Amino acid sequence: MQVDFYQVSRDPAEAIVAMLAEKTLGAGQRLLVVAAGGERLEAIGQALWSHAGKAGSASFLANGRAGTGHEARQPVLLAETVEPANGARFIALADGVWRDEAVDPARFDRVFLIFDQGKLEEARACWRSLGQSEDLARNYWKQEGGRWTRAG
Repeated sequence: MQVDFYQVSRDPAEAIVAMLAEKTLGAGQRLLVVAAGGERLEAIGQALWSHAGKAGSASFLANGRAGTGHEARQPVLLAETVEPANGARFIALADGVWRDEAVDPARFDRVFLIFDQGKLEEARACWRSLGQSEDLARNYWKQEGGRWTRAG
């Protein structure tokens, strides 16, 4: 299992989710995006529908909300709980809040934790805690001059 920490500094979390969703779908996977609060999920959904794609090509990333029907058909499912009703093996925790059930290898192969400066200490504590697991690979990504660089 792999956990990727994304420290948001320049772009909003919605843009990071769209970038990760594009890469996830490009790899033939589905994505579950989890965040508390309907407003945040609404903003993420709008960012996915208006995503420009690589090199500015006209595109969008189809998505749907959990609880509105047809969850199993959604390539990207937006939810407030860690329940991959779309069969996703990749999960993005888009509100910076760690959820222990995301590191269940029977459910997920990859976890993205997207957090900002306000959640930095919690992310560091999570990094340390997950470091004790031998079956888990961790990566720490941060934005530098518009690019993502691996920091850990």
